[in-house]
Amino acid sequence: MSDDSYSLYELVEQDSRYPIEAYRFIQEALAFASDSMELGTCQDPELQLSKIQHSQVERHLTGQQLCEAIRQYALNQFGYMAQVVLYSWGIDETKCFGDIVYNMISIGIMKKSSQDRRSHFDNVFDFDEVFNNNFEICCSSIAQRR
Repeated sequence: MSDDSYSLYELVEQDSRYPIEAYRFIQEALAFASDSMELGTCQDPELQLSKIQHSQVERHLTGQQLCEAIRQYALNQFGYMAQVVLYSWGIDETKCFGDIVYNMISIGIMKKSSQDRRSHFDNVFDFDEVFNNNFEICCSSIAQRR
């Protein structure tokens, strides 16, 4: 078992509001944001070149960007059932994403910048609105927002 996995299991023992699956899902959504959505990419060409050469420039997302990435990832993974799955993990508002992220920050799995605030995750979007009212099945069977 990796150190991160062990730390997450200890975290879930200390704060049982969210299961380990919720933490893993947030980690996957962060990777999705970085890879698929190109969020958190470096906009400065010199720094981008430096990143390619040295692979040490870290990507960063705001709380709002991460919430949007989580929303899109949830729809991609679970479709119309996204809200049901998130609810089953005790996640019923974007504030919960912040709780999970800041728990992972507290054990060193995620990092934050000096500008980041826990409150940046509060009320980013309404779950009913984005997972139900704006859910649309397209001809390619991929969930999209209206």
